[in-house]
Amino acid sequence: MGDCWPLDSFLKPLTLLGFRLYVAWAFFASGLTKVQSWSSTLSLFEDEYVVPILSPELAAYLGTAAELVLPVLLAVGLLTRPAALGLFVFNIVAVISYPYLFTIEGAGGFWQHVVWGAMLWTVFVFGPGKWSLDFPLSRRLSRD
Repeated sequence: MGDCWPLDSFLKPLTLLGFRLYVAWAFFASGLTKVQSWSSTLSLFEDEYVVPILSPELAAYLGTAAELVLPVLLAVGLLTRPAALGLFVFNIVAVISYPYLFTIEGAGGFWQHVVWGAMLWTVFVFGPGKWSLDFPLSRRLSRD
């Protein structure tokens, strides 16, 4: 069955691009905030975030790196599914590691993470769409 205009030809790629850009912006902005005040970031990881298994310093470095690298890949649509899955897992760890999100005051932040998780899972399952760098690369690879 062919594309069902306008869903498959326009709305689906537009929706996937919107999801990719929105979530990429949210995580990248958070990463930029972390590098702007590294001492504050380390304090957060030592005092507020309870990341399982990792030391606070290692968690700060890995978390910041994830927030700066994976959103760029997601936004341009390169290695999109691995980037979406990586941010999906990162998002879960972020929620688990921040007890404040499980309070009445933090409930809004919790649901924001749920929305990001749903968007990331959608991109992971359906792929980046036609408006991505992965799309022409996958078409080229399938011809070879």
